[in-house]
Amino acid sequence: MFHQIKKICVFVLAAVLAVPAFSAFEETEELRLIANLTTSMFSKMHYVKRDISPENSSKLFDSYIKALDPMKIFFTKEQITLWRMHERRLLPGLAATGDVSIAFGIFNEYLKILGEYEDFVKKQNFTEADFQTNETFDFDRSKAEWPADKAERNELWRKKLKSDILAFMLQDKIKAEEAKKDAKSGKDVKTKATPAVAAKPPAERVKKRIEQFVQFNQKLEPIEALEIYLNSLARLYDPHTNYMAPRSEEDFNIGMQLSLVGIGALLTNEDGYTKIVQIIPGGPADKDKRLKADDRIIAVAQENGEPVDVVDMPLTKVVSLIRGEEGTKVTLTILEGIKGAKAVPVNIVLTRTKVELKESEAKGELHKIKGPDGRTLHVGVITLPSFYIDFKAASTGNRNYKSSTRDVKNLIEGFKKPGPLDGLVVDLRTNGGGSLQEAVSLTGLFIKTGPVVQLRDAAGRVEVYKDDDPEITYDGPLIVMTNRLSASASEIFAGAIKDYKRGILVGDQKTHGKGSVQTVADLGHYLPYLGYNFPAGSIKLTNAKFYRISGASTQMKGVSPDIAFPTFTDTMETGEDKLENAMEWDSIAPLRHPVFDASLAATVGKLKKKSDARVDASRDFSALKRDIAYLMKNKNKKMISLNFDQRWKEYQREKDIYEEQSKLLHLDSRTDDNKNRKKDLYLEETLNIMRDYIAEKNAPAKPLLAGGKK
Repeated sequence: MFHQIKKICVFVLAAVLAVPAFSAFEETEELRLIANLTTSMFSKMHYVKRDISPENSSKLFDSYIKALDPMKIFFTKEQITLWRMHERRLLPGLAATGDVSIAFGIFNEYLKILGEYEDFVKKQNFTEADFQTNETFDFDRSKAEWPADKAERNELWRKKLKSDILAFMLQDKIKAEEAKKDAKSGKDVKTKATPAVAAKPPAERVKKRIEQFVQFNQKLEPIEALEIYLNSLARLYDPHTNYMAPRSEEDFNIGMQLSLVGIGALLTNEDGYTKIVQIIPGGPADKDKRLKADDRIIAVAQENGEPVDVVDMPLTKVVSLIRGEEGTKVTLTILEGIKGAKAVPVNIVLTRTKVELKESEAKGELHKIKGPDGRTLHVGVITLPSFYIDFKAASTGNRNYKSSTRDVKNLIEGFKKPGPLDGLVVDLRTNGGGSLQEAVSLTGLFIKTGPVVQLRDAAGRVEVYKDDDPEITYDGPLIVMTNRLSASASEIFAGAIKDYKRGILVGDQKTHGKGSVQTVADLGHYLPYLGYNFPAGSIKLTNAKFYRISGASTQMKGVSPDIAFPTFTDTMETGEDKLENAMEWDSIAPLRHPVFDASLAATVGKLKKKSDARVDASRDFSALKRDIAYLMKNKNKKMISLNFDQRWKEYQREKDIYEEQSKLLHLDSRTDDNKNRKKDLYLEETLNIMRDYIAEKNAPAKPLLAGGKK
């Protein structure tokens, strides 16, 4: 199955690749074996088939260069042109013998340039006048040309350094203004910044961070450099496939065992930044409420320690910095995602702890609302943060094992005790998924029996997951709330409810769109067959896709609502369709299934008209739409000013908008005290839709006229 590794001659690349005289990393037989084995397994086991073509080899080159220099500030156009002479040899070399000599040659040159970058930064000195000029900096250089020569590259370094210092100057002024405000109000507020850091000037802090970043890269092990290269190959398949070196594999296993003590956030790496994908319910970040999906972490500081710059740092290293002993504090310096290129660094201090399952449990609240006829309606609202199950208890035969389906069922039964339950809302906003089994069984609470989801593997085999329990726990009006952060199992449940015409979906224009399934393979299991035995790491790859019973995939397109609201999350750079090389949407044969309410489409049409009219007439929604339009106009600007006064004015203008949004969207509530809770605009409108829905369901049928017409 796999190519036997043979010793090969290392290419003489010093002249061609401009490799420095010292060689930081060199190939070894073990590294070539890992590279060859990983390449072979990707090509044979992944859902998407990639051939060893010159075109894909060129894509590998581009992916690798982007991984090392996403902002195009280190390599010059001349270097890239020179290296492209070898781009079509990369993938064939990996497939044939695991050759990584060219990749290591480029990496060695990268380390040399980092040293030059550090020396350049140390020599730079700025005065106050430097921040009163009309200079600008192109924050997003993903589509820019490579610098023509070292002089142009150094000018980019100067502007980037100036931009980084300016960001901390703004941060310091914001803190000073807040301190003045607190002093006037007599509030005693402890500083949120690490004391050891706050006293240092912005330029010194930035230079220290760059020094740490360079030192970190220069101390990487060869297998960690290989990990960067192989993950550049993995990204050609899809965003969820990757190679994990032994240390990364250990971090992954700890996370899967749920024994990881940290902040409770799912992270990814995008263009050199560590980006928040999802806040895990019940974790420190969830309770704190300040950290949100789409935020970027740029530095991490231990308690009473200096921050470590994590821009361009491998994700596993960032995770190891964030992880720590329970009860200790960690300071994250972040750029808020909703503020785009002009985001000012913000420090968030979190206390590490384990994510408590209890905090992730389904919660319910019974709302009393007035119907159109004046009658009091009882509507249950269930908030489900994730699809959870205690697999261990279930496998040992414990009948009372913990599961989201059991908890939701108990909540529904509890809603019925005071009297009839007129309507039910299931809130899946920001539910990142979980157990497939739970998505199927939860759907079963609302239908008799039938298929719920289809799974097709890499070989084209289709497996159908069904609900075989004929009992229906609740058969009344049902509304499911979703947003762009509702993913995986959430999309399976929402899709099934929609396909069965069992209920109405409301929320963002679409859900997250993750319709793929991953598996993990330990390379160590294959090595004995090749006559080797050493720690080689693992690969995680996509080997299957989910499909709704309608035949449509949930991949990329997600699940669209019946009634969409104007939302800011719809404008965020999050979702499967925002990820590079995400697998395409497709469809397979639909499955026959019963329809719960054949007239639902007509009902939805009426409810949507009423909802749209309310939203258009709402002052809150009007303010929200105005803010969204303004922020999107500015967020898409990739050029930022390097003038301090100009940036400060922009910050003050946008600060009011963010505060207004927080009030409208329940974003600033960090307490369960009802007196301090802000309105949840979307839940309020969902309850209005439910009022209309119940009225439509209870409306007497129009009598038939002569000729059979109503």
